[in-house]
Amino acid sequence: MTISFARGIPAPECLPVEELADCAQTALRRDGATILSYGSTLGYGPLREWIAERHGVEPGRVLVTNGSLQDFHFVLSVLGPGAVIVERPTYDRPRKILLEEGRELTEIRVDADGLDVDELPACGPAALLYTIPTFQNPTGVTLSEERRRRLAQLASERSLPVLEDDPYGLVRFEGEPLPSLLELEGGEHVLYSSSFSKTIAPGLRVGYAIVPAALASELEPLAASTYITPGLLAQATVDEFLRRGLLEPSLERVCGLLRARRDAMLEALERELGGGQAHWSRPEGGYFLWLELADDVDASELLTRAADAGVTFVPGADFGGAPNTVRLAFSFVSPAEISEGVSRLARLVASTPATV
Repeated sequence: MTISFARGIPAPECLPVEELADCAQTALRRDGATILSYGSTLGYGPLREWIAERHGVEPGRVLVTNGSLQDFHFVLSVLGPGAVIVERPTYDRPRKILLEEGRELTEIRVDADGLDVDELPACGPAALLYTIPTFQNPTGVTLSEERRRRLAQLASERSLPVLEDDPYGLVRFEGEPLPSLLELEGGEHVLYSSSFSKTIAPGLRVGYAIVPAALASELEPLAASTYITPGLLAQATVDEFLRRGLLEPSLERVCGLLRARRDAMLEALERELGGGQAHWSRPEGGYFLWLELADDVDASELLTRAADAGVTFVPGADFGGAPNTVRLAFSFVSPAEISEGVSRLARLVASTPATV
């Protein structure tokens, strides 16, 4: 059996299947004539209102989309040409989109406290800064509060659009929540993107963006030309789930399940690769951690052998990381599978041929 540390998806037991089935039925019976037809391009009205209230903004600033990656596509389209500042490493899908567009990437390193904001003043003009400040994909690290405040200040001073991608912020196992960049900057230059994929269920494909009102009016025709109307049935199902007060208890349960998996991975890494053989992040939430192997280990070569040994992962180079780095997702596999998978991986690392 192959043990996959590759995909950041929730384990089946994390999904509130019965609750969502009942919510979908209620939504259809209550508002079926609306949600089974064409509707507002900006998304299901009651859900936009719930999101707006939660974030303290006007509903007119909320766009509900088919997953948060669509937010990235839309924002990139309306901001026009220019370089994009990204973290190094960063989420591979936006990185791939930017490279395929031929965009110039200005990369700023990530350390244990997140994006190194001190590098930003030296960066040239840019159309956008894209960041995942909380439980970052792929490293799992979180931008410190001091750096958040500094980044919000720089965005305002430089009139630099910042897209804050926050799909994991509520999936916290320990520590205290930090203010979002949106809160700190006020939303004039910071655009906020999130989804219910990691907090409720990814198959619903419900994401959202919070943007300045003027930008929302630009995004509306773009969304209309893309899909005419979003998936209103899924959005209404999410809305019913939220208004029943099911989010917090569901999150508590999910965070417990994910914390057990994270702890199993940390324990296995310490047992198998401790003593200075490798280094790794210790995320306080989210789905991933970042593994840094010895300098002479090529993670892409290691993956080829790992597939034959029944364990998979994503090489860090896919995210713009160094050749000896690896992203490990702990969200899907069980604690027992995590223990076995890390053992298999450690044996492969130990048998890596020495480079001259």
